[in-house]
Amino acid sequence: MQGKVVAITGASRGIGAATALVFADAGAQVVLLARSGEEIEALAAQIGRGALALRCDVADAGAMHAAFAQIAQTCGGLDVLIGNAGVVDPIGRITDAAADDWSRAIDINLKGVFYGMQAAIPMMRARGGGTIITVSSGAAHNPLEGWSAYCASKAGATMLTRAAHLEEGGNGLRIMGMSPGTVATEMQVKIKASGINPVSQLDPSVHITADWPARLMLWMCGPGGDDWLGREVSLRDEGIRRAVGLGA
Repeated sequence: MQGKVVAITGASRGIGAATALVFADAGAQVVLLARSGEEIEALAAQIGRGALALRCDVADAGAMHAAFAQIAQTCGGLDVLIGNAGVVDPIGRITDAAADDWSRAIDINLKGVFYGMQAAIPMMRARGGGTIITVSSGAAHNPLEGWSAYCASKAGATMLTRAAHLEEGGNGLRIMGMSPGTVATEMQVKIKASGINPVSQLDPSVHITADWPARLMLWMCGPGGDDWLGREVSLRDEGIRRAVGLGA
């Protein structure tokens, strides 16, 4: 990753923050995108090495395009986009969900991925290639009670990622998804508190640490990811864990 520019959405905490640290340690110049300006500025200061913090709402198309224009101006281009920003709210049955909350989940989890791709793809084409990884979920493939917005938005983002690979694979872009399983983040705290569906009943000890999906995505940016273009890599796969050097 030496000399590579890596943009990460939802970079203020959890998987996003861990990914910024892992990629920076590998030599990348990381760009942190999130609504929490103070948090990403502090993380950028901690990382150093040209890390850039850009306050941005992924659900705002104009803000996203402006942020990527700033990346082009400041960093000279873009090599990797990690589409990580996501919310699990609203948790509740379809009949109880507030329409605005449900719509907001689609805006962040699906439309936010689209806005990032739309801004990043021309930059990567101009650079002769690049890698886009969408952070997915088992919920993209399996319905869960109370998670209709999350399941629907993640399923949409999965198909969007496949469509992007179909359109841009021939232009030198490497586009794929990454499903981390359950990760010890703030999202799991909300899920546990909800008491809805089997995921909320999991013991916290079974959740992996946020650096595991981060290390997997670093691996995906190298030759290991070549067999997964247009597909989704699951961290539940023990073979993948062994390949990345993670515990079984």
